[in-house]
Amino acid sequence: MARLRQVHQPSKTTEHAVVKTTSRRSASAAGESEAASGEPGSLMRSRGVYLLCGEIGCDTAHNVITWVLEANLAPRRARNLTLIINSTGGDMSDAFAIIDVMKGSAIPIHTVGIGNVASSGLMIFLAGAKGHRVLTPNTSVLSHQWSWESSGKEHELLAANREIQLTARRMLEHYRRTTGQTDIVIREKLLPPHDVWMSAEEALTLGVCDDIRDIT
Repeated sequence: MARLRQVHQPSKTTEHAVVKTTSRRSASAAGESEAASGEPGSLMRSRGVYLLCGEIGCDTAHNVITWVLEANLAPRRARNLTLIINSTGGDMSDAFAIIDVMKGSAIPIHTVGIGNVASSGLMIFLAGAKGHRVLTPNTSVLSHQWSWESSGKEHELLAANREIQLTARRMLEHYRRTTGQTDIVIREKLLPPHDVWMSAEEALTLGVCDDIRDIT
């Protein structure tokens, strides 16, 4: 199984929408709405905002994909969706499932990186609509090569080599398409043999994000 994650920092998977209020009245209204629905974050999801926080896995993919598809199937579509990401990474297949649904969405999906945007979490961030991929000033960004976990008989391991090649190709193509960098630059600056930690400013220089600003 292909894994792309920041392995030295454990994480727990939680996904919910974030709420930022600007007044006591709006905060009260948000609280009343969420209390009525019985689910924290329902107000923001209804406004097209979702927080992906923690490890990328099957549950994460299910929740994010469901959110995107339901928004696209709604009778009245939102002008855009905003996916806020704070993730140390996780499973490559689940990350690509989210990425493909984002690419196919008729509604542009803006991405906002906060806290830690690492590994496959970064890949999902990169899939946001061009010009609308924002990092907050104190966000830490990690880009690195993926790792592979596999076991089985000899013929099964040999067969898995094909998927290893396909995964490496998919990842390089994704970086090329989303950053605008050449394969040489990507291999040297973003996917070398060692981990690459970046500040928001360094990420902007390499085409990883489009803007740096606080969430408003």
